[in-house]
Amino acid sequence: MSAGLRNNLLLPRRHFSVALWMIAGVHALPLAMLLWSWALWPWALTCVLATQALIVTATLLPRSHLLGSNLTRLPAHSVARGEIALSFDDGPDPAVTPALLDLLDAHGVRASFFCIGRRAAAHPQLCREIVRRGHAVENHGARHRHDFALRGPRGYARELQAGQALLRAACGVEPRLFRAPAGFRNPFLWPQLARLDLRLVSWTRRGFDTRCGDPARVLARLRRGLRAGDILLLHDGHAARTAQGRPVLLEVLPALLAAIAQAGLRPVTLRHALGLADAAADAVAAMPAGAPGAASVVAERGA
Repeated sequence: MSAGLRNNLLLPRRHFSVALWMIAGVHALPLAMLLWSWALWPWALTCVLATQALIVTATLLPRSHLLGSNLTRLPAHSVARGEIALSFDDGPDPAVTPALLDLLDAHGVRASFFCIGRRAAAHPQLCREIVRRGHAVENHGARHRHDFALRGPRGYARELQAGQALLRAACGVEPRLFRAPAGFRNPFLWPQLARLDLRLVSWTRRGFDTRCGDPARVLARLRRGLRAGDILLLHDGHAARTAQGRPVLLEVLPALLAAIAQAGLRPVTLRHALGLADAAADAVAAMPAGAPGAASVVAERGA
């Protein structure tokens, strides 16, 4: 048994995929009913249809826990410390990410970047810069497939493994967390995450900043009910533009960071909140701007 699967099996029962148990039951219970009496076929059919409807509903709810463990808020010890997590999806984007990094630096803030593997491979220096500045790079899939929720076990295995490999090659640090494209997934994802020792993360609230170019509306969504333990979702990739053509993220972030500071909250990476310290990432983050890439640092540490 792999270390990742073994670790996930040690989680509380509520972390198991309810839907996977239901799929097994869908095949076993109706069959047992029909073997007992063919007259029970209406009840067997109802059981199958009801379970399938529940699974489809859970698939379309990104923050659902029915399909397995899903982090929607930071753990209690992180809440007690007044921590909050900023996360950015779909990057890196050379037109947005450098300015975003400068804004975060100016406020002394660390964040989590859920990067697309192919984008990271196209911009490895930018991906390394994210890590060098103390942020965490996590897995958002190799290609950000729009049919992600329709994939089977092999499709998920290929997408996750390719994302891990591309991001590892780009920045030299192994992703520990995964966020599904748009948050949609099906019951076959959980076992693949377990095999790769990845933890699924969604969010507490999001700004819909890929669709809305109005900074005030995006900010209002993120500030509503803001409190310790929140995981906020924005995008440095596929960012919507304001009427003036500026990425809405860059307009929203200064005011959002001010609101977070005013509330007495401290932004941290998801890894920090979960206690997933990474020695290689710490080494890369400590490098000066002109130092060799992350991959060489990791190689030296393993030598």
